[in-house]
Amino acid sequence: MLRLRCLLLALFAALGSLAFLATRSEANPETVRIIAPGVWFREGDLEQGHSNNVIIEMKDYMVVVDANYPSGARAAMADVKRLTSKPVKYVFDTHHHGDHLYGNVLWTQAGATTLAFKGVAEELKRFEPARWQADAQRRQDVADLHLDAPEPPKQDINEDLFVLNDGTRKIEFRHFGWAHTRGDGFVYLPKEQVLCTGDAVVNGPYNNVNDAYIENWPNVLHAAEKLKVKYVLPGHGPAAGRDLLLGQDQFMTELFKAVKDGASQGKKLEELQASVQLSMPVTPWVADTLLKQQIKAAYDEVTQHKPRGEITN
Repeated sequence: MLRLRCLLLALFAALGSLAFLATRSEANPETVRIIAPGVWFREGDLEQGHSNNVIIEMKDYMVVVDANYPSGARAAMADVKRLTSKPVKYVFDTHHHGDHLYGNVLWTQAGATTLAFKGVAEELKRFEPARWQADAQRRQDVADLHLDAPEPPKQDINEDLFVLNDGTRKIEFRHFGWAHTRGDGFVYLPKEQVLCTGDAVVNGPYNNVNDAYIENWPNVLHAAEKLKVKYVLPGHGPAAGRDLLLGQDQFMTELFKAVKDGASQGKKLEELQASVQLSMPVTPWVADTLLKQQIKAAYDEVTQHKPRGEITN
């Protein structure tokens, strides 16, 4: 195990940081990459519905970002064991969606404490019992748990900043507001300049906006952009640099503005879905079918004057 870790550290030193500023075409799911000494990025397999994970080493324990789906949780646990003999003490849920949280029960059974910002537990109660039941019909890993609903985080964070600092590493858990979901949480490592974003930032056309606040999303990213960031570890897609944060910001800004401007000109939803065109720099975030859903969500916000996540239709 020690030899494996030394090899990984040597690889990091040899390749340098730019090796991890990957593009979507360089995706390598279900693999673990070292981002900085003691910080690993595990890219989830989108075909299995898995989210990404980040594994962070402290002096006496490990911290994992996102519980993942149950099958993803088991795979992440196995990878942690290959990296270290230290126990996982904390698992941070960046938000309430199943691909980031449904594995909670497996982590707590293994001795970890799951934690999240308070909005996660609130949205979990609102949305996820029904979604859990639906997933149990189509996902064996959820069905095999034989539960009626997902296990909520064991610890709620009630402030916008929570810090772990054991003298060897500082981890900041930050809430900047409602973007992808009401409870969105970021994990920031100031010394390493690493930002873990959950689905507030994705690397590819993966933006699910059903529970979002699209108009406010750029404001959340503007707050994150004030941090010193060298590495962005998204909720889905490969790890990248600061440009990924800026690109996600531009995509959401352009999307909402295009829909708002069109609606102010009297265009109906169908017209907007047929006519909205975004700029070339944001094409990595665009998929035609998904874009129509995103336009509808933005249109709902513009016409109903509230976040998409508060609209029931």
